[in-house]
Amino acid sequence: MSLDELGLRNIPHVLLASLPTPIMEAPRLAAAIGSPRLWIKRDDLTGFGFGGNKIRGLEFLLADALAQEADTLVTGAGPQSNYVRATAAAAAHAGLNMVAVYSGTTPPQVQGNYRLTRLLGADIRFTGNPDRASVDGAIEETALELRSAGRRPYPIPRGGASVLGTLGYVQAAYELATQCVNKDISPDALVLATGSCGTQAGLLAGVRLLRLPWRVEGFTVSRPVDEVKSRVLALAQAAIERLGFTRTIAPQDVIVHGGFIGPGYGVPTPEGTQAIRLAARCEGIFLDPTYTGKAMAGFLAYCNRGHFRRDETVIFLHTGGEPALFVGEGSWLNE
Repeated sequence: MSLDELGLRNIPHVLLASLPTPIMEAPRLAAAIGSPRLWIKRDDLTGFGFGGNKIRGLEFLLADALAQEADTLVTGAGPQSNYVRATAAAAAHAGLNMVAVYSGTTPPQVQGNYRLTRLLGADIRFTGNPDRASVDGAIEETALELRSAGRRPYPIPRGGASVLGTLGYVQAAYELATQCVNKDISPDALVLATGSCGTQAGLLAGVRLLRLPWRVEGFTVSRPVDEVKSRVLALAQAAIERLGFTRTIAPQDVIVHGGFIGPGYGVPTPEGTQAIRLAARCEGIFLDPTYTGKAMAGFLAYCNRGHFRRDETVIFLHTGGEPALFVGEGSWLNE
């Protein structure tokens, strides 16, 4: 099935990412973990706004905002959000204004993604509530305020978890399938960190539409497993329908593993820190403490449990997030 047959070429998008991102084998890391044959899909190298997986979905969302003649993008999350930073970069690139709505209060130091978002010129607001969910209502309230002032806002939910945002990873599934054919790789599973759920949903929708035999296995880094499964299923099914297909995703197709969030979202864990060290010292690849480090820790643990067989081939999706390595004094990395 081609991109035309998938229907993706019929949906406008703005070119932001440098694609395809590379897929690289990681033999030293696989040996250190004791894992199956391991490849890493380097979506940390999407090449725009400090990279990461968020850029793919933003291509579709930005095109929709421009089609609606919006003048301001509005989104939010925590102050170290990769998605807010990437959206601010997309707004700057398109000549739009940007409002970043953050949970909590102003951080004591300007670091990491928060520094980059400020550098990009975003209008920054705080909810005053440490609960990340407080952002959801605040995004809509901000959009209403802007409309009342005669502006044309385009609100985007946390993490871009929407049908249009999900389409970026339907396209990524096609890209990855093409790379696997070219490299003669037959993966058994795709492994990734799952937060707002759009990335796993897009991959799952793409894999099913392309009739690939791959498992798509997410390690949740922020939400309870049951909530993640429900959100992934709903977004994947909506993406398939948006592309004009009637194929149904079964609940058992949605594979989500828990147990690796630790004390909370964005809080480094000893297991995640060890995974970050291993990836850096074995392959020269930097993972982050919020997403990819915890997902790699989960992958390592599940390899030890025998969930992934040694005769399998696994692709780990590196979704980016490296600016989190530059927050604080880094004591969590100390040996």
